[in-house]
Amino acid sequence: MQKDDVLELIKDAMRAKDKARLSILRQVNEEFKKIEVDQRREVTEADVTACVKKLVKVTSETLGYSRQAGTDDDRTATLAYQVEVLEGLLPTQLKGEELAALIDQICTEGGYTSKKDMGKVMKALGEQTGGNFDKPEAAGILNEIGATSVWVDSGLSLVQRSAHQKLKDSGLKPCK
Repeated sequence: MQKDDVLELIKDAMRAKDKARLSILRQVNEEFKKIEVDQRREVTEADVTACVKKLVKVTSETLGYSRQAGTDDDRTATLAYQVEVLEGLLPTQLKGEELAALIDQICTEGGYTSKKDMGKVMKALGEQTGGNFDKPEAAGILNEIGATSVWVDSGLSLVQRSAHQKLKDSGLKPCK
């Protein structure tokens, strides 16, 4: 997403008279202006993503505190809507089978076989996806690989190892 896209979304929110959406989009635009003034350069797509991620984090924390206090339902609903708007601006994150396949590819290409290589794999994932992947899920997949490193030696892919592990956990014997 580019800065111009966000400006168009601001105009659309103004036309629709959607105050909550307009408010959060203006906050995103303020972050862009800070970059332009402080660093004296144009805003890049990476800056847009970083600004939106920062605002998602801040708004989510505020939402959590608002829910914890439980005093103002309108404010909580507005914050939840704003988080939803911000998450809509972010690129889709890699999850599930796509993430597992990419991790499998990185492990085979890099020769990573143990839990010690988890940092290297996470770094490679970040470089290939631009940081747009579900980090806790990736860590879980990598922990599973580390725990079942026997399957790496048998030449099975990550998906096959996962299926074999599920069979093993259920008490059935995997066939070869």
